[in-house]
Amino acid sequence: MKRPNLKSLYAFDAAARHLNFRLAANELNVTQGAVAQQVRQLEADLGIILFERLARGLALTKDGTSYHKSIHEALEIIERATDELSPSSSKVTLSVTPSLASKWLVPRLMKFAKEFPAIEVNTVASETLANFKTDGIDLAIRQGKPPFGKDLQYLYLSQIELVAISNLSYAETLGPIETIADFTKAQLIEDAHSHWRKMFEKEGIEVKSNSLQLNQTALAMDAVANGDGVALVPRILLQSTIEDGKLKILWEFPKQDPIGFYLVYPSQKKSNSKALTHLAHWLSQQMN
Repeated sequence: MKRPNLKSLYAFDAAARHLNFRLAANELNVTQGAVAQQVRQLEADLGIILFERLARGLALTKDGTSYHKSIHEALEIIERATDELSPSSSKVTLSVTPSLASKWLVPRLMKFAKEFPAIEVNTVASETLANFKTDGIDLAIRQGKPPFGKDLQYLYLSQIELVAISNLSYAETLGPIETIADFTKAQLIEDAHSHWRKMFEKEGIEVKSNSLQLNQTALAMDAVANGDGVALVPRILLQSTIEDGKLKILWEFPKQDPIGFYLVYPSQKKSNSKALTHLAHWLSQQMN
């Protein structure tokens, strides 16, 4: 068995986390072919098959799953040890929308702090687009689809899975929900993304009832919790409120590929690139 090189291990780790060579290539800032070649070389060196190549994406084999767990831990140890040699470049400014910050990111930040104590994360919650040249922003999480702008790169984090939610008492007043059209009888709560309007237009459904208009998803979720109606929001924001029984999922809508959550950042290399890499990898893991 030939000892694998570090470049192949990084390619394997990225591909194993994303289960997609293209997304791994975006993260590593190389071509998709380069990642695939590194993985093939690693499989040849080890004499085992790490991935099943599927029509859409990849799947880890049993050996691949076991190997990735150890390799990912080893690479993180290497990265942490290297970062300790350059503590001056350990601050990262992350821009996120207020809703994603309050409903998803903030409850997880302490976990990141414990895992990477040398990295300071400054979170900026804003609906406005980040200006990487003037705002001091290193990374931004945004909802949408590429491209995001000139001289910007991106890392795919997660698809957006939209679900219709209400509180338990309001759900009882609606009766059975069997089709999308059944939501026209509900009091709809719309955020700045206008998911209800877009969904109904796509299905050719005319909506006669007025909706409650709010500019943030978090506010729409608060209105739902108060029993004011039904909102259409990304599932990723709901974990804690669903688990504590405050809200109920009434309907799950198909995923809207390639619309999703993306990590956006400037193309040029920064002095704190190692800290940025750690945070980017961690965010990707948390969303998958």
